[in-house]
Amino acid sequence: MSVQRILGSVFLLLAFILICGCTLNQDAGKGTVQFTSSPSGAEIYLDNQYRGTAPATVTGIEPGNHTLEYRLSGYATWSGTITVSLGTSRFQAALSPKSAGQQPDSQTATGTGQKPVASQAPEITVQVSRDTIVIGDAVTFSGSSSGINEIVLTVYGPGYYANGVKLAEIRPNSVGLWTYTWTPGPKIQHGLYAIVAGDAAGITTGRASFRAVGGGVVSVVSSTFAVSPGDTVTFSGQCSTGAQNVMVMLNGPGRYASGIDLGTVSVGADNMWSLKYTLDANMPTGTYTISAYDVPKTTYGSSQFTVGFAS
Repeated sequence: MSVQRILGSVFLLLAFILICGCTLNQDAGKGTVQFTSSPSGAEIYLDNQYRGTAPATVTGIEPGNHTLEYRLSGYATWSGTITVSLGTSRFQAALSPKSAGQQPDSQTATGTGQKPVASQAPEITVQVSRDTIVIGDAVTFSGSSSGINEIVLTVYGPGYYANGVKLAEIRPNSVGLWTYTWTPGPKIQHGLYAIVAGDAAGITTGRASFRAVGGGVVSVVSSTFAVSPGDTVTFSGQCSTGAQNVMVMLNGPGRYASGIDLGTVSVGADNMWSLKYTLDANMPTGTYTISAYDVPKTTYGSSQFTVGFAS
């Protein structure tokens, strides 16, 4: 081999190494991003410059924040800000079909391999058909949802339900509404319950509370069993049905024959209640019955006293 050929080969090799080194130096300290879209085929605009059609890989991007747009005919433009770091990142956008008057979304996504946040966060609402149910009754839960395909219903309460019990997995209808009727039966305990509706991942939830009452007793006694008209009497007792209030009624002769509502009294944390009442000075002489009902009247208790016979 001649000296000229050897020198020529050496020169070409050095030139190749120099060119590769320059190329490597140009990409050194830069980032690479793999762009995808759903559906695919969206045009990619990075910092307002067209960079290809998704899926596409773009190299040599300066680290830092950059504006990004996905454009696809028939779909709303996705726009947002991405943070590019050294190495390879992956970003995907789920495009929504365009509707009349729809404006482009503005979103922010950061990190590697993260999916941009949807323009409208998923939501779930929950309502209960009644704030208070009687043990054994059915109760209906309902609500609305957006961005969620399946709703998981879990009930929390005393006893068996202390750690939560999954009731059902239901799908909202075409406009995002859902409903479910729960028949717990007579074995649940009285107390405060909560119904939680969430997505399958448990990230988005809605909650509503209701109370179950029943399965206990209500009692009432008078502070004295023989009184005179105009006296003040204290009626008291126990309510163990889980009700928060009791309703007190007085029946007797004359105008009291149909019963008079003395009022509603709160039940204390110890399940006890008390009502002080001053009798009418013109009350007829006779035997009277004092009754106490839990609200909403799952049971009651009663006792009697006399008016006008006190010595």
